Amino acid sequence: MEQPLVNRVATSGLITIKLEDFFPSEEIVVFDLKDYLFMELILKEKDFRAALKAHDWTQYEDKKLVVNCSADAIIPVWAYMLVAVYAEPHAAGVFQGTTAEFYKAAFSEALRSIDGSTYEDKRVVIKGCSDKPVPSSAYVELTYKLRPHAKSIMYGEPCSTVPLYKKPKPAKG
Repeated sequence: MEQPLVNRVATSGLITIKLEDFFPSEEIVVFDLKDYLFMELILKEKDFRAALKAHDWTQYEDKKLVVNCSADAIIPVWAYMLVAVYAEPHAAGVFQGTTAEFYKAAFSEALRSIDGSTYEDKRVVIKGCSDKPVPSSAYVELTYKLRPHAKSIMYGEPCSTVPLYKKPKPAKG
């Protein structure tokens, strides 16, 4: 008599966490100050203020604006602040730094919402590959947050995982 096929992964009680689910939902747009520098070297305050005033800020409506300078120039802090002043009525948020730094900060903020105790004594798989740029720091932060609670933590896919942590069994007393 043939035995029915059993999906052992589905019946294993594993909980899979996909970090890509925490990816920012808004479109991310880079605002490069390089385009506002004289000879891509010097920020002239009067020209900079005039250019920002003339800029169409409505194009950033409901988008995350990542403000940086790709040129090797010294940019005063107030220049980034002035961009935030103009962007605030339109953008969903303004971040100063690189896109990679933005993703690190966005994931860190999103992961703060996870209550580690909901994974108490659970077997957790933190899904590996993603179609979105999930920073390594998000995997580290999530592992750190789950470690005091989870029964076990693994990385990868439920059918092929790398074990990272297994809670020791309580000592018999």
